[in-house]
Amino acid sequence: MLIRQPSDIFPSEITPQSVFLNRRQFMLAGASSLLLTAEAVAGLNAKPSALSIKESPNSLKQITTYNNYYEFGTDKADPALYAGQLKTKPWQIVVSGELGQSRTYSIDDLLKVAALEERIYRLRCVEGWSMVIPWVGIPLASVLKQVSPTSKAKFVAFETLNDPKQMPGQRSRVLEWPYREGLRIDEAMHPLTILAVGLYGEVLPNQNGAPVRLVVPWKYGFKSIKSVVSIRLQERQPATSWNLSAPNEYGFYSNVNPDVAHPRWSQAKERRIGEFLKRDTLPFNGYGPQVASMYQGMDLRKFF
Repeated sequence: MLIRQPSDIFPSEITPQSVFLNRRQFMLAGASSLLLTAEAVAGLNAKPSALSIKESPNSLKQITTYNNYYEFGTDKADPALYAGQLKTKPWQIVVSGELGQSRTYSIDDLLKVAALEERIYRLRCVEGWSMVIPWVGIPLASVLKQVSPTSKAKFVAFETLNDPKQMPGQRSRVLEWPYREGLRIDEAMHPLTILAVGLYGEVLPNQNGAPVRLVVPWKYGFKSIKSVVSIRLQERQPATSWNLSAPNEYGFYSNVNPDVAHPRWSQAKERRIGEFLKRDTLPFNGYGPQVASMYQGMDLRKFF
């Protein structure tokens, strides 16, 4: 959970200036012929989002060594130790359901969508604990608009890769596999909801959800499903992994609400990774001005 104020953030703030300038020169010289591959994320001229924040990001080491990714183990260090074996090339994401026509995207396809619309940008968001991350992301709305959702598309369901050979944690029964998540269609279309393909200006590390993951910064981190292979638009609310596992603890919406305590702990305070003292938790992770209107009239204790 992150306490923050919206403000522009420039790539040079989170990347060494010399590296940033070299990348920009590269883009100016070869933008017309650039082959958009996952490796090219490092060279993309990602423009800053107006929804980015001023707060300093956590270090790359903190972001890449303290992760929840049960497909590789339940310890926070397990993903960094074991996720390297995951093969992220080639990769396909199937978009199906209540839409004009089903479509299969490669990572290159996703990057081309962003390039055509000039919608790749860096956005600082959070993990399930308190952490500030400079994501390189593509608005999910850019992809969904391409497939023309029908009027029946009320929800969006997501699934992670299901491959116990590559993901040893899936051999355990800690959760029902594959990992599933879901959003309401208006949440999915919100400009803060992104498909992240990188962080710190580099290709997304395996332990952080490579090659593409969801980021929904006003919700708890477990909503931001990793290594996505399926996006399905549907009329009914989808089942989600943690809600299936412990429905009394984890609701479908999972919005950051400090007034609703988890059955086993308070959520009124948070601790930023790397800091000793706790801070107050803000509703919607501080993104209330941008997202609270979507929940107007809802009982946020009931729809937790």
